[in-house]
Amino acid sequence: PQRALEAAAEVARQAGVTPLILGDSIEGEARDVGKVMAGIALQVRNHRQPIPAPCVLLSGGETTVTVRGSGRGGRNVEFLLSLAVALQGAPGIHAVAGDTDGVDGLEEIAGALIAPDTLARAWAQGIKPMDALDDNDGHGFFEALGDSLVTGPTLTNVNDFRAVVVL
Repeated sequence: PQRALEAAAEVARQAGVTPLILGDSIEGEARDVGKVMAGIALQVRNHRQPIPAPCVLLSGGETTVTVRGSGRGGRNVEFLLSLAVALQGAPGIHAVAGDTDGVDGLEEIAGALIAPDTLARAWAQGIKPMDALDDNDGHGFFEALGDSLVTGPTLTNVNDFRAVVVL
């Protein structure tokens, strides 16, 4: 996991974006990790701490999901949906999260992407983000928006990968 984060950090540097590796073994409830990452991203955007934008916050590890609903979702899409809800469309913040083996949960969908307009696009389609989160339906949410990340099986599993870009 650390090598994957270091490789992503080097790609960011080459693109002129400062990377900050937060850790390769971040665990806990995916929705809680999403809220924490939103707080860090907003701190960067609003106060230039702990580093100034443009930057990318990189992390890995395997979060968990306590299933409460009947939706389709894995830990990466749950993380992203929680992150999007916590960010409330904050400008200049984008994210990607996925399982490095190409399968998030039981679906052959690696993860998804979020952008500042994610919630607005969902509401425009009549999709309620909090309802999707409460139903553990991250895959349904991101598929409806066309924001699922499908890599196919990679045959390599080095934990989950998360990148939050703050511009």
